[in-house]
Amino acid sequence: MSVKIRLKRIGAKKSPVYRIVVADSRSPRDGRQIETVGTYNPLKTPVELKINEESALKWLHNGAQPSDTVRNLFSDQGIMEKFHNSKLGK
Repeated sequence: MSVKIRLKRIGAKKSPVYRIVVADSRSPRDGRQIETVGTYNPLKTPVELKINEESALKWLHNGAQPSDTVRNLFSDQGIMEKFHNSKLGK
């Protein structure tokens, strides 16, 4: 089983809001999830992004692979840098 951190779309037509979720890679985009790690609203200015950093780092350490978009969001928040720095310390 491969675990991914990816976006799950919620919200109305033409006004997307996303949850950042941990899910089995085989489950559909808006299907079953293991845990919700944060939310992302690209339509607000400035963009609204809330991430539970502790939970995100826990899943990254356990081998969950972030999607490209989630990796970019994590990088903007400094989470990927913390993850890589903590990996080097081990």
